[in-house]
Amino acid sequence: MTTNLPFSITLKHILSSFASLVLITLFFITRTSFSPSSSIQPPDNKTLRISNSSTGTKSHSQESVSCNKIPPSLADALIHYAASNVTPQQTHSEISVTKKVLEKKSPCNFLVFGLGYDSLMWSTLNYGGRTIFLEENESWIRQIAEKFPSLESYHVRYNTKVRDAEALMAAARDKEECHSVSTDPRVSACDLALKGLPEVVYETEWDLIMVDAPTGFHEEALGRMTAIYTAGMMARRWKDEGETTDVFVHDVDRKVEDEFSMADYLTEQEGRLRHFTVPSHRGYGVSGGKLCP
Repeated sequence: MTTNLPFSITLKHILSSFASLVLITLFFITRTSFSPSSSIQPPDNKTLRISNSSTGTKSHSQESVSCNKIPPSLADALIHYAASNVTPQQTHSEISVTKKVLEKKSPCNFLVFGLGYDSLMWSTLNYGGRTIFLEENESWIRQIAEKFPSLESYHVRYNTKVRDAEALMAAARDKEECHSVSTDPRVSACDLALKGLPEVVYETEWDLIMVDAPTGFHEEALGRMTAIYTAGMMARRWKDEGETTDVFVHDVDRKVEDEFSMADYLTEQEGRLRHFTVPSHRGYGVSGGKLCP
């Protein structure tokens, strides 16, 4: 989800569908976020009176009509996507998979590997919750921050390349430390565990995690091996017994994303997006070889 990714998908019917999604989501959020008692009340004999004088003076009682406005973040998202000619990297059908989960769980904690044209959408769909974005391109973070200062994003450094994927996968299968699901990634001996993330990422109990970065469409790109593995670790580590974390991996049409996201927890796949429902493994120690989400 960086500037290195191709953004050539600008078909009008996709944009139209996405604008409809934003409108529907806006309606859903505004309908459910405010109680009927806080909406506009029917007038009574003490409420608003309009003068018939030529000056148009209005006389108000001490009890005035209350009106709840759309939160600025929702208004920004609606205007941005209605006026934008650049569509997100995911299709309408792929976006809908995550949207269905957010409708059930939001407001919640949502971690996204990647910062892009769809970041404002994810943050808005999780209105009232906390959505954090992890991005490898510092200049891109600054560009997005200037346009959407409300988004919370952090710079992340990756030490891998797509060309390393096969060796990393082989090593992970052989190393017992890579099979531990309750270990803190910061102290894990597995080469796939990301250890330089912001502290808030390790300390937060995430309800949803999406892996749509870093870049991975050529051999010298950073690749998503460590992001996928670490997402799986965090999903299994925090929750109490019986609880689950939803993990999403995008671009599974590519070899790395495909091989590193093959596991027993697959709930559904739509296009290039896989959705995993990951159960808690707190206290189990070793997972029996279930490597990635």
